[in-house]
Amino acid sequence: MEPGGESGCWFLYYAYGSNLLRERLLLRNPSAALCALARLQDFKLEFGHHQGRTSSVWHGGTATIAQSPGDEVWGIVWTMNTCNLSSLDKQEGVEDGIYVPIEVNVHTQAGKVLTCRSYQMMDYVPGPPSPQYKKVICMGAKQNGLPTDYQEKLEAIETNNYAGPVPIMEEIEASIKAEKINSA
Repeated sequence: MEPGGESGCWFLYYAYGSNLLRERLLLRNPSAALCALARLQDFKLEFGHHQGRTSSVWHGGTATIAQSPGDEVWGIVWTMNTCNLSSLDKQEGVEDGIYVPIEVNVHTQAGKVLTCRSYQMMDYVPGPPSPQYKKVICMGAKQNGLPTDYQEKLEAIETNNYAGPVPIMEEIEASIKAEKINSA
C-alpha cells in the first residue's frame, strides 16, 4: 500500500525490535502496512534497561539502536497512518522519556534511501532481553525474511532466562492463532 498524494496522512516507521513482528505492531497500530526491508548503516542493536529499570512489559532489557561506525541494523519500514502516531509513541514510552523519536535514513534492498521515524532509548544501562522478547524479535525477522546472517545474529543473543508470565506475549500468540484460524 503506497501512501497516496496526501503525504500528511502517512508516515514511515522503521522497526528493529519487537515491532518487526506484524502481529505485535498491529495490536496497537492497526494501520501499519509493510513497505520494505531496510538496513540502518553505522548503528548497532543493543538491549538495555531505561535508567536501570527492567521493562515491566517484557521483564528484561529492550532493544535500542546505538551509533557504531561500520555496523548495521536490519529492520522493517512500515507505512502508517498518522492517526496511529500517538499510539506508537505511547507504546514506545515517549511521554515517560524512555524512548525518543528520531529520524533515520535507511537503505532498502532495492537501493532506495527512505527517511523514517524510529525510536532510541535514552539513559539506559545495558542488560539482556527476556527469552520472550528475543523470541518476538526473531519471529519478526523470520516472518519478514531479514537476511539469514542477521537472523543468526539475533538467534545468538543471550537472554536473562526469565521464565515468568509475559501477558503481552500471550496477547501476541493469541493474535497469531486467530489469524491462522481465519486464514484456514
